[in-house]
Amino acid sequence: MGFFFQGYSLITIAAFLVMVLALILLNELTRRSKWAAIVFYCVVPVVLVALIAMNYVNSPSSKTWFGVIKTFSALVGVLGFMLIRYTKVGNKKFTFYFPLAILAINIVEAIYRDIEVFMNFKTLTVDEAGLTLLGGPWNILNALAGVFLLLTLTGWMGIRVSKTKSRDMVWPDQLWFWIIAYDLWNAAYCYNCISTRAMYAGIALLVSCTVAELFIKRGIWLQHRAQTLALFGMFSLAVDYQAMPALSITATYNPAAWTTLSAIALAFNFAVFVYEVYRIVKLKRNPFKQEIFTELKAYRLNLEANGLK
Repeated sequence: MGFFFQGYSLITIAAFLVMVLALILLNELTRRSKWAAIVFYCVVPVVLVALIAMNYVNSPSSKTWFGVIKTFSALVGVLGFMLIRYTKVGNKKFTFYFPLAILAINIVEAIYRDIEVFMNFKTLTVDEAGLTLLGGPWNILNALAGVFLLLTLTGWMGIRVSKTKSRDMVWPDQLWFWIIAYDLWNAAYCYNCISTRAMYAGIALLVSCTVAELFIKRGIWLQHRAQTLALFGMFSLAVDYQAMPALSITATYNPAAWTTLSAIALAFNFAVFVYEVYRIVKLKRNPFKQEIFTELKAYRLNLEANGLK
């Protein structure tokens, strides 16, 4: 047994790696091919909704409002990003507000859920979705981390479409330290609020989109995140993966582990907040109208990777 997770074996570790690889490959396929994206993000969801309505699909995730809303909010994001990427909508000045809104809503949903778990689960409880939950100070710590994450959203007015063949949606001011802050916060959220599935709905998803951003195509993290989240969400609605022995790594349900991860997330997000405030004050920049990190090498590399410089 580890500190954060338990259930490790050669089979479960291999299955985790296969899941990460599948998410990376499907994300890359649907990033490069508009028609593959239409199939996965337009056709498959309609079929899935029909199967759920007819009760042919009855997974734990399909029984809860949060699982369904999370999946379809991700799909709304993907479809909106496709409009930006593939139509003239991407040329409109209001375009950059949509990615900002979809990401901010995603964060607010999770902050709300952290507080909800804190308020409603005073003892270790298995909920209707089969999740083992316990509310505690860790939920408040991570909700605060989420607030700092919201406050450090900058540079959305610089969102644009790449000049590469894949026509990706680029957010050049969204740099590696903000992505790590998001990853830590979201990992803590998943650990706090969907502990039983946190290795897959949390860690596997975060690894897949972060690897795609750092090693495959940089500058488009939000697009990677939305696509991998939508892909995993549809899988989660369709399949009771918790019942699969190969996907049986779960949290340890250890208050010390919950507290540790949330405290790390809060500390890192606060540090990013302080750094961004320092740059805003030093450079006299308006975060509502200007990009903050244009002088940094990572910003320039994001532009170069997308044919924008």
